[in-house]
Amino acid sequence: MLTLHLDIEPNSGFCFGVKNAIKKAEEVLDSGEELFCLGEIVHNDQEIQRLVGRGMKLISEDEFRVLKNKTVLFRAHGEPPQSYLAAAENGIKVIDASCPIILKLQEKIFKSYLNREIIYIFGLPNHPEIIALNGKINSSAVVFDKYEDLDLKKIPPKITLYSQTTKSLKQFYEVINRMKDAGIEVKVEDSICRQVSNREQELREFCRRFHRIVFVAGTNSSNGKQLYEICAQENSNVHFVSAVSEIDATWFSENEKVGICGATSTPLWLIQDVKDFLLKL
Repeated sequence: MLTLHLDIEPNSGFCFGVKNAIKKAEEVLDSGEELFCLGEIVHNDQEIQRLVGRGMKLISEDEFRVLKNKTVLFRAHGEPPQSYLAAAENGIKVIDASCPIILKLQEKIFKSYLNREIIYIFGLPNHPEIIALNGKINSSAVVFDKYEDLDLKKIPPKITLYSQTTKSLKQFYEVINRMKDAGIEVKVEDSICRQVSNREQELREFCRRFHRIVFVAGTNSSNGKQLYEICAQENSNVHFVSAVSEIDATWFSENEKVGICGATSTPLWLIQDVKDFLLKL
C-alpha cells in the first residue's frame, strides 16, 4: 500500500451556473415530475449518468422540436430565442437554468446588434453557449476559435469583439492586441466569466506545490481541456482522467505529494471519489 500525500484544489467543483442548473434539475426530479433536458446539462459524463439514473431524460434538438406538453430544462449555457418559441408552441413547461451571466451577455450582444455593430465572437462555433449567443442576433456574428482562423482581408476596419465566457482571458487579449496591430479598430466587450478566468492563476499556484497532479474532467469539456493545459504548463506530471477507473496505480511513487483538481464542469463528488480511490492504493 502506497503512502501518498493528497490535497484537493480548494476551488474545484461546479461553477455557480452549473450548480444552479443541477439544483433545479434535482428539485424537479425530487417532486416526481418527468423531466427532459435539452442537450447535456453539464459536460461531464459521470454527473449526467447520475442524473439520468435519477430519471432525467436527455433529448436532442430534433427530439425537442416534436416534444409536446412536457417539462424541459434549459441548461446553464443558455438557449437561442427559437427554443423558447418552440416550447411555447408545443405546450412545453420550461425550467430555465440559463446562467445569469449568460443571460446578461445575450442582452448585451443584442444591443450591439441593434446598433448595427459588426460582431465577432472568440469562441468554439459549435459550443452550446455560442449557438445560443449567436442565435440571439440572427446568427450574424463571425465566430472563431483562434486568431489563425481569421482571414484578415475580410475583417472590416472596425468591429465589436465578444468572447465565450469560458475562454482564456490571456488568449482573448492576445487576439485583441494582434487585431489592433493589424490595423483593426476593436471595440472590446470583455465577456469572460471571472469565476472561470480567476481559476487560471489559482491552478498554476496549486500545481507547483505537488510532485504530481490528477486533473478530473469530462472528455468533451472545453473548460476542462483549457484548464488541463494550464496544469500541464506548471507541472509535467499531470494526468487527465474522466473517471476513477482510468487511474493507473503505476503513475505514483511512495511519499509523493499529489494534487487533485478539476474543471468548472466537474462535480466535487467525483473529485472526492478520486481522492478516496488514491487513499486505498
